[in-house]
Amino acid sequence: MRGDEARVIRAFVAWLEAEGWSVEQEVGFCDVVARRDGVTMFVEAKGETQAIGTDVDTMYGQILRRMPIAENESYRFAVVVPTRARDAALRVPRRTRELLRISVYEVTAESVVHELT
Repeated sequence: MRGDEARVIRAFVAWLEAEGWSVEQEVGFCDVVARRDGVTMFVEAKGETQAIGTDVDTMYGQILRRMPIAENESYRFAVVVPTRARDAALRVPRRTRELLRISVYEVTAESVVHELT
């Protein structure tokens, strides 16, 4: 993990921990795995890049390839992006994200985390 992606992940991990999640980083195939109240969240993140739209599409591809583990109803998925990538992350229709149990989170330049809909 390099550059801005590391910043995005640090901010998201700190936010998760403040929300009561137990967190592990770089577990197997995910940037972050978080657990709370019987729910496990698998997280992929991207930082600022030159080709942010393409990189966000790649991030979705990474999370979608892991969907066979989604057969467990307690599993959730999340993509986390910097503010500049929020529009690209929201190009996947809301209903599609709901069906696949994928949440989208934004990390601002000030490292504030927002869940997007």
